[in-house]
This record gives sequence, structure tokens and C-alpha cells, in this order.
Amino acid sequence: MKDYILSVDQSTSATKAILVNKKGKIRDQVSLGHQQYYPQPDWVEHDPVEIYQNTVKAITQIINKSGLKQDDIAALAITNQRETVVVWDRVTATPIYPAVVWQCQRGAAICKELREKGYEPMIQSSTGLIIDPYFSASGIKWILDNVEGAMQKARNGDLLMGTIDSWLLWKLSGGRVHATDYSNACRTMLFNIHTCTWDKDIADLLGIPMSMYPEVKYSDEVFGYSQPSPDFDFSLPVSGILGDSHAALFGQNCFSKGMGKATYGTGSSIMMNIGDQPLDCPEGLVTSIGWGAQGKIVYVFEGNIHCTGDTINWLVNDIGLINDPGSSEQIALSVPDNNGVYLVPAFVGLGAPYWDNDARAIISGMPRSTGKAHLVRAALEAIAYQVKDLVDLMTTGSGVSLVELRVDGGPTRNRFLMQFQADMLNASINRSDIAEVSALGSAYMAGLSTGLWKDLEEIKSLRGKDEIFKGKMPEVQRDKLYNGWKKAVERTLL
Repeated sequence: MKDYILSVDQSTSATKAILVNKKGKIRDQVSLGHQQYYPQPDWVEHDPVEIYQNTVKAITQIINKSGLKQDDIAALAITNQRETVVVWDRVTATPIYPAVVWQCQRGAAICKELREKGYEPMIQSSTGLIIDPYFSASGIKWILDNVEGAMQKARNGDLLMGTIDSWLLWKLSGGRVHATDYSNACRTMLFNIHTCTWDKDIADLLGIPMSMYPEVKYSDEVFGYSQPSPDFDFSLPVSGILGDSHAALFGQNCFSKGMGKATYGTGSSIMMNIGDQPLDCPEGLVTSIGWGAQGKIVYVFEGNIHCTGDTINWLVNDIGLINDPGSSEQIALSVPDNNGVYLVPAFVGLGAPYWDNDARAIISGMPRSTGKAHLVRAALEAIAYQVKDLVDLMTTGSGVSLVELRVDGGPTRNRFLMQFQADMLNASINRSDIAEVSALGSAYMAGLSTGLWKDLEEIKSLRGKDEIFKGKMPEVQRDKLYNGWKKAVERTLL
């Protein structure tokens, strides 16, 4: 019986293959990291071929490890890092340049020119997004403008573009399917969220030929079928394609208007379901499509933070302050407070609600008594402060009070961080017992498509035991700490 969904979670730092059973539990998983490339300051790239090869390896390893047969697996689902974009040759299926990652700032000059020429109202009205290199469009334009012969090949119809889901779908289907879903399309700054079509005016403005664009589908459609290969000889229906943050919203069962979640990954996405109509968002946030399924579109308010989990990685990999991410909790708890120290992790600029690409990270307020533990604590606290920035703005703009925030992602295993987050929001933090919520959300969507689960109510019944962190910090202390954060951000923005 087809009792499993094989979910591929292709994130900024790794590719995971995860088996989800009919009870909504993870049976097995395999993770393979990939290289990060920084060819210039503020530039970030990935190798799309490495990512595809790791995807095939992870799928192969999880199948061999589990002993499952093709008849056991209902579908192959894909959830992916968003905005990261690939441009490849239609005939050779070879990328013409490395993937431009969502963190990359190479498109800053392109975005600045668009703003200076007054195009932001037009683009924001159509896409729900502000003009920023965070989104895919400027990366695509940069590739076409800077890779020799690329623009002419694009005009000839020889090039295709897409976010990582499109690239993997193209490769897994043997070049038969060039498609994406609504959640990924709406993050490119090229998609009209009102008509739910690619915006030809923006495409023409940026010089990105329409022949390059993938077809856009509902996430619960069958996009195509994986083609047998020497490494991966299963032919599976591919469904449940969703950007990782949208998949997490779905996996957290935020099916109703007003429900919200925070994904703590390399960066963080704070997202709230606003129903079936796009609303004007408060300044500093964006309006996006949450998902398309069952013939309907769900819209969201969203704010994006550039560095959250990546701040912890910086402590480990770049300055060697701690040996591993897990040790940060104990070290932070070894001191009673931050000793007045604040870290603003603007390593690649500040995202929402500031959207300042020129801002750079600072550590402020260090007295002579500052030790390693204070810096580690300040790094963890910075994650919570950034989330509070967005939640406060979101609830004010929507008129909905936050009672509970559902959270997911690796850093949520850090109990100090979760308690501090609850204290800063003065609200309940609901942590799922499953860390891989994005993979679970895409699996749920694929399961709806293939009949593994009949409806949303059945999916709700699968939700496991959660852990609740409740805010307990006195208001005076909370305000003092948060005011210190806002002052530190002001220094960063100077």
C-alpha cells in the first residue's frame, strides 16, 4: 500500500530526504550539506548541479535505508529555499551561472535604479513585494546582463529560469516539466498576486523574456513524474511543491485567517494567514500568496529576517566562539543577563521591517566585563528581538492580537531562545514536536493530492503533542531590554 510521502526539503544549507507515514510521523531522514560560495563581499552562490546531485543521493539513500518499494510511496514532494534562482540552458539542462541565493546583494544596484525611477508603487501594487535584491528578479536580470551571450540566448528562447523547486522538477522529470507553484512564483517580484499570472509589464521592464518563465500550478496538483535513472529508478508523481516557509505554515495547520507561525532557519519568515483576499500590508511587511490548493488561493502577511539561525552558525563556523549550535543554550544560561550587550546581525543588511541593504552587523554596549557567554546570549536574544519587530508590526496592521505563535525550525530546539521569545512577545510559543515542519507541510499537500489524506480536518487530527512556552517576564524588564535593542538597531542604520 502507498502509505508514505517522500518529501525533499532543499534548504539554504542542506538537502534532506524525509519519509512521512500516513500518521504524519517521520519514519526516516537523510541530510546532505552543500557548499556556500562567497565570490565577493555580500554575494552568495550555490552550485545547482551539486544541489540536484545531493537531492538524488538523498532520495536514493533514504529508499535504500528504509527498504521501501515504489508501491509503498504515494508521491514525491518538494519544499525549497525560496527566492534563490537558477538560469539554465533548455537543451543541455546546464546552468549558465551558479544559483543566486536569496541572501545575495548583487542586485542592489538594479533595485536602487528601479526605486529611483519611481517603479516601486507599480511593482508593489502588482506583486505585494517591495523592491529588494532579496527577491529573485534582480538576480535573474544580473545573470542575463553579465553572462556573455545570455541575453541573446534568452531572447532566442534557449534559456529557462526558476527557483530551486523548478530546477529540481526539471531535472527529476528528465526535462519534461518546467513548472512552479504559486508560493514560489509570488516571491520572485515578477508575479501578479491579484491576477495570479506572470506580470508582463515587469518582465519587459527588466528585460526577462516570457519564454523563460515556468508554468504556475496549485501545490496539490501532480506536476509530473520523476524519470527512472541509474541512481533513482522510481517513477513517482511529484506533488506538494511549496516554498519552505509556506510549507511550514501549512504544516503548522495554520489553515484559518489570523493564524501565524515563525520559521527559524538560516533566516526567518514570520507569516500570518489573512484569508482569500490580498490586503494592503503595513509598511515593512509584504503581502504574499500562502499557497494555492483545492482551487483556492490563500494570502498572507509576511516579514523576512536575513540572519537568525545563521547568526548561530557565525558563532560556530566563522569566529569559533562555540563548538556547536547546541552548546549555545547552556552558555547563554551561564550568565544572568546580557550585561548590556546587543548584537545586531546585519551581516547582509537588515530585512523586514527595516529593509536596509547597507546596514552591517554591530556589537554594542560592551563593558569591560563582557565575556564569551554575554556575546552568545546577545546572539540568541537578537533572534527573538527581530521576530518581535515583525510580530508587533503584523498584529498592529491586521488588527488581530497574537495569542499564540506556532514555531518550527532547528533553532526552536533551543529552550532558552524559545522562553526568551515568549517573554519578548508576552505570548505563548507553540513548538511542534516535529522539527521538520516544512517537509511535513509539503508532504501533507502531496498526500491531499494523491488521496493519502482526505481533507484538512484529517490532517489536523495528525498533529502531535506540542510544547508551550508562556511569557513570564515583567513588563518593565521586557520594555527595558527591547528599548536597548531598538537603540542598537538605530546605531546600525546610521
